[in-house]
Formats: sequence, C-alpha cells, structure tokens
Amino acid sequence: MTNIAAQLADKVRPLGVATNYGDPIEVGDATIVPVSIGWYGFGAGGDQDENGGGGGGSASIPVAAYVRRPGRALVFEPNIIALLAVATPFAWTVGTVLRKLVRALKK
Repeated sequence: MTNIAAQLADKVRPLGVATNYGDPIEVGDATIVPVSIGWYGFGAGGDQDENGGGGGGSASIPVAAYVRRPGRALVFEPNIIALLAVATPFAWTVGTVLRKLVRALKK
C-alpha cells in the first residue's frame, strides 16, 4: 500500500501561494488582493494486514488585503480582528513557555 498521506501532501504543496493570496478583486476604482494564513495536515495509519485509515484538514484565516487605488501606492491593510485571533494563542503559548523557563532557571 502506497503512502496516501504523502501522495495527498505532494498534490497540495504547490497550492501554497494560491492558497494565501486570493485573486485580485475590482471594487469601484480599487483593486484588492486578499491575504490569508493557511495550513493543512494529513495523517494515515495501518496495521500489518493493510487495514488502516487516514484523514486531513486545513484552515485559512483572512488577515489582510493589498489595496491599490489610482494615483496611490500599493497599501497593506491588516484585518485587526483576524490578526488578534491569530496572535492571542501564540502570545499565550510564548508567555507560558517563558514563565516555565524562568521558574526552571530560578531553581
């Protein structure tokens, strides 16, 4: 049995840039290119009798957009709410690790 998870990952890997940058959208006189954070994962398992299973998942969070208006430079406009949603778990994790590191160094 070939590794299904590896085959799926090989098919999805080239989509990285297309996943994180959307197609340009014309809104009035402005051109908007949406930007997101995206990730995916696959897993599979089995036993000696080749019974097994697999699965996968992905997520995408819109974090900003590049906006071009006539006569103006290209501007990166962040989506503050999405950035906070992404940054909060990261900040919590870093804080927890630092707290444990400081406690370990004090001993």
